[in-house]
Amino acid sequence: TDFTYRFAVSHPGTYLLHSHVGVQPDRALYAPLIVDDPREPLSYDKEWVVVLDDWVDGVNGSTPDRVLDQLQPGTGMSMGRAGMAMAPARGGLPTGPSRVLRTSYSRMLDSPGGSVAYPYYLVNGRLPANPAVFRCSPGDRVRLRIINAGSETAFRVALGGHTMTVTHTDGYPVEHEETDALLIGMAERYDVLITAEDGVFPLVALAEGKQGQALAVLRTDGGRSIPGRNVRPDELAGKIVPARRLVPDESVALDDREPDREVRIRLTGGMRRFDWGFDHQPYDPRRRHPVRAGERVRLTLVNATDMWHPLHLHGHTFAVTGLDGVGTRKDTALVLPHRKLVVDFDADNPGLWMLHCHNQYHSES
Repeated sequence: TDFTYRFAVSHPGTYLLHSHVGVQPDRALYAPLIVDDPREPLSYDKEWVVVLDDWVDGVNGSTPDRVLDQLQPGTGMSMGRAGMAMAPARGGLPTGPSRVLRTSYSRMLDSPGGSVAYPYYLVNGRLPANPAVFRCSPGDRVRLRIINAGSETAFRVALGGHTMTVTHTDGYPVEHEETDALLIGMAERYDVLITAEDGVFPLVALAEGKQGQALAVLRTDGGRSIPGRNVRPDELAGKIVPARRLVPDESVALDDREPDREVRIRLTGGMRRFDWGFDHQPYDPRRRHPVRAGERVRLTLVNATDMWHPLHLHGHTFAVTGLDGVGTRKDTALVLPHRKLVVDFDADNPGLWMLHCHNQYHSES
């Protein structure tokens, strides 16, 4: 069946087009969607779209659906060949090695990195052993559009030998801010500018709180060998600007209007039972939070769990306003365990809109 969609492209920026059926995004049913600005204010020579992903599908019999089975309660493990733990499918037969992440912690996320031990991490579909190579000339200004299309992994991203200037997050411009590295949750996007130095440099996406990393290469010459798959540029341990501290460009900053309505939601559940929900309830299409067109809505999301979550709102962008937030315009934001995320948005897009965690295994469970 074919469908033709027609829609007005009202905002330029870096976006992610993806399925919302089951765990299909963990089978790479996604694509970058780049909307160019006909009045582009940035000056740069080249553009590099960088898509990050975590990969398990088809590796030694693993599939995203079987990984979800392993995470659900009541799926005991059996031992397969060579003493490898095997997880039973819904029908009870072994379906591949266990992908449940047993030990993990990230200081930056103040919690485990996640629940899935991915065998591979990718940049633009390539493994670190055979990385994608972006070629340019020394001195070129390069715009990187970095998209985390992963399903269960936050990435700490840095380009060896370079400082990045953040210009946009989730498609919206910010006051330019220099940083050594970025922490990018699932479905978040960052645009940065760099001035290419002369040589060969690793773009590393470290799987935050997990084992492994993704790798791509920026090259300005043809003679030198590419960095090894385990290279760790010093910039990964350098300055990281959190999203909430990025000041929105005045062209997209919300005004100081007081909210007309507050919606307060608790994030509940845990890794042991894998019973994630809002207000201790699983998803039910009959549970809605009504707001009216034209209202300024304050959305307070209280994380009552021991895990971090990237929260995403459809149909709107919001301003991060709580605690030390400075009004950054986004559509996806991280909320750490036992903290709260306070955002304001204008209800200017009538319809039924979804609010969900962008950890695919959380939302699907």
